[in-house]
Amino acid sequence: MNAVLKQPDLNLRPMAETDISDVLQIEHAAYAFPWNRNIFRGCLRENYCCRVVELDGGIAGYAIMSTGVDEAHLLNLCVDPGYHRTGLGDVLLNTMLDYARKQEAITTFLEVRPSNKAARRFYEKRGFVEVGLRANYYPAKFGREDAIIMAREMV
Repeated sequence: MNAVLKQPDLNLRPMAETDISDVLQIEHAAYAFPWNRNIFRGCLRENYCCRVVELDGGIAGYAIMSTGVDEAHLLNLCVDPGYHRTGLGDVLLNTMLDYARKQEAITTFLEVRPSNKAARRFYEKRGFVEVGLRANYYPAKFGREDAIIMAREMV
């Protein structure tokens, strides 16, 4: 389903604990090393900004962000692989960046795998730049993979 989405078809709302099973299905479809149920529950419990986007009555993507003094951290942004290249990633990212601005964040950070070239291009096109590296951050098929730290100034 690689069609461009029409805005009226979307419902963007806060994630609820009852959404976690659907979110996990997307997480497992999208990532070789997915988050588990307890990580999502913890994000909800900590009152992180957790959003889902519904399309045609089902969850098609989600995003999670934490905020602190002057900064935001995009922890997870995922679109169901069946909806890649439809604009849902932009809807979710723009929602989270708007939230970061409302929280008066000056900078938004995220981590991305060096091997995830599509995600790196996605974020670069939206103003994120590489600012650092976290060694051995992600689990990988043969050991660990570094994380590229990316940032975007909010001003």
